[in-house]
Amino acid sequence: MTDRRARRDPYAAPSQGYRDAPDDVGYEDRYDPPKRGRGVSPGAIFLAIAVIGSIAFTAYFLTVREATQIPLLAAASVVLAIVFAALAVYCLRTIWRGGLERGNGVRLILVALVGGVAAIAAAGAAAGAIILFQLSTSG
Repeated sequence: MTDRRARRDPYAAPSQGYRDAPDDVGYEDRYDPPKRGRGVSPGAIFLAIAVIGSIAFTAYFLTVREATQIPLLAAASVVLAIVFAALAVYCLRTIWRGGLERGNGVRLILVALVGGVAAIAAAGAAAGAIILFQLSTSG
């Protein structure tokens, strides 16, 4: 029993499709990893936890009725501003890197909208923190 199939030329020129042709056992020369769906990045998970935590931190200090409420609320506003600024920078980086790929238009527009809202929220929280710090020191 002999194998009478035509063998490919092992010394063929690259223009003859040597790289893309399957070898004797049916495997391709190049290994392409399987395509997987988009996963949630660790940075996005970290920022989601930080946003939820900072909003809870600010909400707690809104309900506290003590003499130290204004300085604590100012500190909570600073934390909120930092987290929203980090979210805006993360969205900017995602848009910058995603612009190199095709077919991401709708997703990138949504990320841009989230980043813009986060930048506005960061500016508002920073302005609120400045006002609250001025109120706490003018006592």
